[in-house]
Formats: sequence, structure tokens, C-alpha cells
Amino acid sequence: MNHDESRALYDRALSVLPGGVNSSVRATRPYPFFVEHGDGAHVVDADGNRYVDYVMGYGPLLYGHDPPDAVQAAVQSHAADGPMYGAPTEVEVDLAEFVARHVPSVEMVRFVNSGTEATVSAVRLARGYTGRDKIVVMQGGYHGAQESTLVEGSPDGAEPSSPGIPSSFAEHTIPVPFNDTDAIEAVFEEHGEDIAAILTEPILGNTGIVLPVDGYLERLRELTEAHNSLLIFDEVITGFRVGGLQCAQGKFGVTPDVTTFGKIVGGGFPVGAIGGRSDIIEQFTPAGEVFQSGTFSGHPVTMAAGYEYLKYAAENDVYEHVNRLGERLRRGISEIAADQAPAYTVVGTDSMFKTVFTREGPGDGSEDVCDAGCRQRESCARFDHCPKTGADVSDAETERWERLFWQEMKARAIFLTANQFESQFVSYAHTDEDVEETLEAYKEAL
Repeated sequence: MNHDESRALYDRALSVLPGGVNSSVRATRPYPFFVEHGDGAHVVDADGNRYVDYVMGYGPLLYGHDPPDAVQAAVQSHAADGPMYGAPTEVEVDLAEFVARHVPSVEMVRFVNSGTEATVSAVRLARGYTGRDKIVVMQGGYHGAQESTLVEGSPDGAEPSSPGIPSSFAEHTIPVPFNDTDAIEAVFEEHGEDIAAILTEPILGNTGIVLPVDGYLERLRELTEAHNSLLIFDEVITGFRVGGLQCAQGKFGVTPDVTTFGKIVGGGFPVGAIGGRSDIIEQFTPAGEVFQSGTFSGHPVTMAAGYEYLKYAAENDVYEHVNRLGERLRRGISEIAADQAPAYTVVGTDSMFKTVFTREGPGDGSEDVCDAGCRQRESCARFDHCPKTGADVSDAETERWERLFWQEMKARAIFLTANQFESQFVSYAHTDEDVEETLEAYKEAL
């Protein structure tokens, strides 16, 4: 492949953008390819190279790069009427009603402009509602670029994970290992009366896709209820992708008090949302006293795109299609890995997938393994080796993914997320032929 134009663009970008990019995950080695346009399940770069795309904007593009006609018409109509008003519009009510009608935890919604803004607001809301300061988060979980959750360390020694964040912010954040019931119980035994909320992804989606072990989310629900704390599910990634219109909370049968959304709920445009019980969400101003506001919140073009996006999913076979292809990919990659890289672990669910370059496997030829992605089954021969926490993913061969595997897949015209940690996604635009092409590339690159 020729990448001369992308290289030249990157050279220009380095002079005016830090690291040549506007989001750190785009900084691939030796330099990123620059996308010229999308086409269904593909992207075409500035040099005319065409790739099967499984990044899908890091999750929002449920329909790929060509959304349904109704979505495009709604976007064009609202953009033509005027970009924004600083006043309410009917379509934001339409989208809020749709979300409240389908998501188990949601009675009311406040729309914002990003997943980060949603989780920032949810943390503030939890503290204001409970009158408490401490927030429990999962090690390896990701809740956007906000000071309260950019922490690392143990429950007894949390520190900011980035320069520029005062240590005092971390004093009120308690990181615990995902899937570790003993750890979360110990934290509540010591700090239960001071904990405003547990903030967790129901599936760790920025650390290789780690599913909860049986009973873990249920135990979080029990602990928060027992201590009058809130359970907040960050469904920015999983919302309207895992579990269909009921989201991951519907799939797992655990209803949080508050849910944060982003990505798909905005139909491919910048968005975030905080939903939950009305008595909690009404604590936001102007109904309550917890301040929250934003110039672009409820932007009519975004609201229209999100509403038509979700209506189309409700009326068509979108989830059946993407979940079938997702399972086919995971099953096919699992078969390839069993033959060529038996220590590796295929993870994911519904239309999410990833291969974690774990270093150990059962090694006994057992057939009792999850054959379409890790399900955290105790009877599975891989159970002791598959990732249970963010640290387990970090201990994998992360450099091999970034320096070798990603490059090999790119050379075979498959666009994957550039590091070991980010999820990959199937869209409604993908086909069985795309899956076959991808599996052939995996065979050659693994």
C-alpha cells in the first residue's frame, strides 16, 4: 500500500496538533492513515486505500458510514432549519421518551455533549443526591477524561493517573479490581457510609472487553442498596449495542440507579446523556440544586440523528444482523487462535469483539472452552487464564498487538483499533463476505 499522502498530512499535523492528532488513540505507528471518506463498512484513506472498518468511530456507527435514509433526511432537515437555537425543540423530547421507554433504569434523561460530560455530571449528581463524596471505580475501567476517575492504584492508595490532576481529587476515588467480590465488600465494610456511588461499565469496554463473572453485577446492586449508595452503569460503549434497545443492563438483568450514554444514542454525532430514576435525575438544575448546563446540550441535529437511528433499530433486524456477524467473527477467530495461538483469548459479546494476546492457556487440548468469545464460565478450561480485570489485559502482549499485529492487519486492508485495549465493532453495513475476508487476514497475521 502507498501512504505518501497520509505521511505528508501527518507531517503537517505535527506542526499544529500535539502528536499530530486530536485523540490519543489515533496516534498509530509510525503514523496514522488519514481517512478521506467512509463507504458502508469501509473507509478509504487519503491515498485511495480501502479498508474493512471495525473501529466504527470507536462505537457510534451502528449502521456503518451510510446511515439509513431516514437518518440522513432528518439530519439534513434539521441542519437546514438552523444549526441550533438555545431553546428546546420537540425532537429532544422524542429521543428522551424513546430512551425512557426502552432502557430499564431510565425514567428521565438529561442530554449533554460527550460520554465524558455524561460521567462527570453523573458523579456530581451522585454526590449531590447522597451528600457523600467517595466514588468507587474499577481498575482498568474508563469513564472519559475527567479528574475524578483518572486514577490508579489500590483502594488504600489511589493516585491520579495523569499529570495535571491534584492528588486531592484521588482522595475521594476508590479503585477496585473488576470481578473481585471480596475487594468490593471490604471497601464497603470500611467506607460504606461515605460512598456516594459505584461507577462501573457493566462490561469493561476499554480494556479488551472483560465480561462480569456470574453474580458480580448483582452483588454490586446489593451492596449499594444496603448502604444507600447509587449504582451507576457507564453504558457509553454498551448502550444500544449490547442487549439491543434495553442495553447491557437488560441483557444482564441488573438495573442501576443511573446510566450514562454516548456514542450510538447520538446517531454518530457528539452526544452524551444521563438517565435514571426521576427522583435522582430531577436533582439537576433547574428542577433541583445540582448544577448542570451546556450550550450545545440537546443539539437538534444530534437529537434527530439519534432518534431516527434508534427508531430504525426498533423497526428492523439490526441487532439480529450485527450480533450474528459478531458471533461468527468471534467463533472464527477462536478457531484460528486455537490452531495458531492457543494462549490468546477471544473476547466480546453481541457486536463487540477483540483478541487479547494473553500469555497462558489451558494447554491440555480440552474442548470445553467458550467457542465464540469468553463467557466467564467456571467450567471452561480457560477460566483461570482469561482476563477478569483490567490488569489481566494490561499483562497481555500489548506491544505485540500495536507494533506487529495491527500493522499486519492494516497491510491486509483490515482496520482494527490500534491498541490492545479498545473494543472493535460490527456494523449493520458489514456482510458475510467482509467477515470471510477478515478471518483470512487473521489466519495470515496471527
